[in-house]
Amino acid sequence: MDIVESFMMATKTLTTNKLRSSLTMLGIIIGNASVIAMIGIGQGAQSYMLGKLESFGANRLVVFPSSQDTQGLTVQEPTLVLSDAEAIKTQVPAVTQVAPIISSKLLIAHGSRQMSTNVFGTTPDMTSVMNILVTNGRFFDLSQQQQNAQVAALGPEAARKLFGSDNPIGQEVLINNLSFQVIGMMQAKGSLGGDNPDELVYVPITAMASQISGRKSPYGIPVDYIQVSAQDKSSIRAAAFQMSNVLTRLHGKKDFTVVANKSFQDLIGQVTGAMSLMLAAIAGISLLVGGIGIMNIMLVSVTERTKEIGLRKAIGATQQAILTQFIIEAVILSVAGGLVGTSVGVSGAMFVAVFTPLKPTVPLSVIAISVGVSGSIGLIFGIVPARRAAQLDPIVALRSA
Repeated sequence: MDIVESFMMATKTLTTNKLRSSLTMLGIIIGNASVIAMIGIGQGAQSYMLGKLESFGANRLVVFPSSQDTQGLTVQEPTLVLSDAEAIKTQVPAVTQVAPIISSKLLIAHGSRQMSTNVFGTTPDMTSVMNILVTNGRFFDLSQQQQNAQVAALGPEAARKLFGSDNPIGQEVLINNLSFQVIGMMQAKGSLGGDNPDELVYVPITAMASQISGRKSPYGIPVDYIQVSAQDKSSIRAAAFQMSNVLTRLHGKKDFTVVANKSFQDLIGQVTGAMSLMLAAIAGISLLVGGIGIMNIMLVSVTERTKEIGLRKAIGATQQAILTQFIIEAVILSVAGGLVGTSVGVSGAMFVAVFTPLKPTVPLSVIAISVGVSGSIGLIFGIVPARRAAQLDPIVALRSA
């Protein structure tokens, strides 16, 4: 008996017992669907997070104030000042824009409406560094910063909460009981890591320091941190090195920390990648369970088909022919289950894409590997019942039938 005839006989046997074949495939279907869906969702989550970070400035670095205390623990101290940002901008060739920031959570009010949100005192370079656009009006300029002008730009969510559907441009808001004129509204960015930049309010850093927060220092205006944009991705490392040299020379010690946005992207990529693999491994256990299910059903099938096996061997069927047919049956069940499970998994990933901001992607290599593993599982778990069928003595089989 050749392989084609064995395949046709195996197919006929399986289609004759549709319910049993379907239930046998169920474990493989669930396993494959779980693996495909988990990998797809994991890829979507990774792309979403990396895209979010990219949208806030692909070449961005942040300088935080820090120093070492006597116990070796890192603590934040107000060591950065506005002149440090100016030095970075003029003395670091790998840097294009610099935006120092003073941040404070304050009560913002307009008429009877009010909200508590973060107010950023910053410079006009903020829009370039953070890759944010003005959709209505404009951002404050250098002359307004130098004049301590009481002007503000609102995030879209802050504008909605304070003005509803009204146009906020030209109207007044109270920040810390001081009146600021709204001159711009920013483009929506969406939340990231629990913070929502769409609720931010931006004012000139000089007005923030002198009129709102009242920060003073013998060395200049203290800032919370400094956002920096490098020339391009290849300049990030050079920018970090050059900034460290400039600030260390100005401060006489390294009392700051430079963190690149790319470092966060790499970390998120590693974490989400590891999570995807872990979820796929957990889901892969279902494939193992499905393989065990195939073996169990095939063993039952051998018992039920004892008479058939005895008759075939009595009329000349070899052990190899019986073995081949039963292995083919197991492989067909597992491959068919793998294909159906892949379809279900891809459909589930697409369903997630419709109702969430994630855009799951399933590489063709993953689909090929998943179906291949399914077939291998059928082959491996089909060997035991196939050998048992092939080794049946025809006389004993016919007597027990």
